[in-house]
Amino acid sequence: MKLSQFTDLLQANPEKPFHLVLPGQTTVPVSYHITEVGHVTKRFIDCGGKLHTTQSCQLQAWVSTDSDHRFLAGKMASVLNMSKAKGVLPDGEDLDVEIEYEDTTISQYTIADYALTDSAIVLSLGSKHTDCLAKESCLPKLPMMGAEAACCGGSSACC
Repeated sequence: MKLSQFTDLLQANPEKPFHLVLPGQTTVPVSYHITEVGHVTKRFIDCGGKLHTTQSCQLQAWVSTDSDHRFLAGKMASVLNMSKAKGVLPDGEDLDVEIEYEDTTISQYTIADYALTDSAIVLSLGSKHTDCLAKESCLPKLPMMGAEAACCGGSSACC
């Protein structure tokens, strides 16, 4: 989900809490709140030598010990607006929104879908996956024939 769509959804439903549903349908406890809004830029090189840059708006969800705590959509919208005003989020760029959450490990999720109920905004989170971005230059064209098979442009180390 893009930041503009997320902000519009929050602003249209300011009195509703928003619930987070993890892949596998586990729900983040409703006492969570967003502790950080970040602009994350990742610059990297793939195993084929090509440079890449990705950017996202990352929201960190943290579960509070206060079981009565509720983080409403209107407050989240105002925090996002403040983040833009203070230069944390870039003006004019519609970033993907990602949720960072710690269950047994710290994980990052996309917002795959949402639903509106009478009482809440329900955000369904999606898993992120790794991939080789240089398959055409990294992976061999012929089936590998033992440990000597070349990968990653002929180097002895495989990706």
